Amino acid sequence: MAHSSESTKSVSDLEKGDSEPVQATAQEEVEEQDEAETRARSVNAESRKQDLHLRPQSTNRSVRSHHSYTDGYSHFGQDEDEKTGVDAAASHEVQFDGDADPYSPKNRRLVSKWLIVIILAASSMCVTCASALYTTTYWQLERDFHISKLVATVGLTTFVMGLAIGPMILSPLSEFYGRRAIYLAAFGMFFIWLIPCAVAPNAATMLVARFFDGLAGSAFLSVAGGTVGDMFTRETLSMPMMIYTASPFVGPQLGPVIGGFINQYTNWPFYVLLIWAGIQWISIFFFVPETYAPVLLRRKAIKLRKETGDESWKAPIEKMDRSVLTTVSWSIVRPFQLLVFEPMCLNLCILYLFFGAFPLVFGNNHGFQQWQTGLSFLGIFVGTVIGICSDVLWRRHYAKLVRNNNDVSEPEFRLPPTVVGALLVPAALF
Repeated sequence: MAHSSESTKSVSDLEKGDSEPVQATAQEEVEEQDEAETRARSVNAESRKQDLHLRPQSTNRSVRSHHSYTDGYSHFGQDEDEKTGVDAAASHEVQFDGDADPYSPKNRRLVSKWLIVIILAASSMCVTCASALYTTTYWQLERDFHISKLVATVGLTTFVMGLAIGPMILSPLSEFYGRRAIYLAAFGMFFIWLIPCAVAPNAATMLVARFFDGLAGSAFLSVAGGTVGDMFTRETLSMPMMIYTASPFVGPQLGPVIGGFINQYTNWPFYVLLIWAGIQWISIFFFVPETYAPVLLRRKAIKLRKETGDESWKAPIEKMDRSVLTTVSWSIVRPFQLLVFEPMCLNLCILYLFFGAFPLVFGNNHGFQQWQTGLSFLGIFVGTVIGICSDVLWRRHYAKLVRNNNDVSEPEFRLPPTVVGALLVPAALF
């Protein structure tokens, strides 16, 4: 019995000794599994937090956070506005349904997108061309209105003032009423205010009409960039945005060229602008739809409420508590902040100094005729075109820098073309 008891005890001790490593291993596996689950919950929570930050929500803060990274005008993000989720469905917040949603502007046909880009770029060029073409009519204004050249130059100043003030009002209004409504109303007024410019009986009429003409035309310098950003994804945005961005700079360069030939042989510069503006307004009416995501989601929400009878379906824009007055007020403050803290914005005004300097230099010193003075602006035009075409090379250089930096982008990677431009400008002046 004693031997049996000892044997039993030995076997028991042996089994206990063998089971201790097994229990320890099992305990370690349980702890590792718990740690893995904790890490997974942490990652899911962080991912959910980031997704909630990107997805349009009903709060005022989240709606304001969606700004275009292209032109600074509010619209939903490039890819985030396509996302749907359980939280949005549970709260009856209307979202785009991915690539199959006809309401999403990114789902439009590529031909339609490019047609819209071309129309908007041509409209922007028409507005800025009207600003510069006026400078070729100085001698007519002096002759017909019996004013000095200094007074005639004020018409250029009032137009540019309108271009500066208009975006402060039209851009925030587009966030409430959509881009198409602003285009039709603003360009319609631009067309109307060209009429008194063409038939002005005195200098006062011309100067006032020029101000309101610039005010109305400014919509295409402040809102149209958002339309381009609405339709294209981040990967395909570069080329259409480059074409649109170049149009406001090409317009002032072509204005003196076109005006030089027109005023050399006729007195119809503003009638030509009237025809151009009329064609653009008709094109906008028929071929440029609404592309602003919040407004499109509001239309989709209205349709859902009618079809389902469920009034809880709401678009993000219907939940925000911003007022038009508050939005316009902030829009008035920001341009002055840019003017003070971004010297390049002020330096861009140098372009308009050329309109007064070129006629004096080439007309008085070199004896150029009016059409020849207009052709002198083609040098700036050629430089602009070269800069646009070189964007492809700079984008490749930027992508190479990002790859060499472990696919991490740095703001300094975009500086090389700026450095080259800063060196070429003083070299060209000398």
